[in-house]
Order: sequence, then C-alpha cells, then structure tokens
Amino acid sequence: MQTSVFAWDEVEPYGDAKLDRRMIAGKAGDLKRVCLKAGYLAAEHSHDFEQFFMVLEGTGILTTAEGEVPLKPGVVVHFAPHAWHSAVFHTDTVLVEVNFKTVS
Repeated sequence: MQTSVFAWDEVEPYGDAKLDRRMIAGKAGDLKRVCLKAGYLAAEHSHDFEQFFMVLEGTGILTTAEGEVPLKPGVVVHFAPHAWHSAVFHTDTVLVEVNFKTVS
C-alpha cells in the first residue's frame, strides 16, 4: 500500500491520566499527537534521534541548553539528536511531534 489514512481518535493511546500519546509509525520516523494536562512536567531528557514538535493548543515553558522558550500555539521546535530539554505545561496542551529514526 502506498497511501495510508489515519484518524487520531482511532489510534491506540498510551501514557497515563496526565499524558495521552498516539503514534503513527513510518519507515523513516514517526508522527505523534501528544495531549498533556495543565501542570504536566516533562523532566530533563534527550533523544538519540532528531525531533520536531509544534504546539497546536496550550501554553508552557520549554527549557534547553540555549535558555527558556515560551510555548504557545504555532511555536515549532527542532531538537538535534542528544539535545537535552525539559518543559512545564501551564494549560492543557496539544503537540504534534515528528521523530526521525537514527541513520547509521
């Protein structure tokens, strides 16, 4: 099949009461919708892969090696592999992430 169509509400969620993640996997990466409740704290972490995310709804503060970034609808963030970051979400927030698999 060359074309696939998905509906977020039909993708199986994973996470907990404060974090709803839904992932659509591809061959070179994946696409995620992440819904976070107000007050959610993403502790400092990094990834072995490149990542983009875009804020669709909500607000918060992202902390990186370069400083703090206010999060609000329309903000797009790019992380190189191994770039550490943390975040706190002030309101219920919806993000879309694109994660690229590591190429050897």
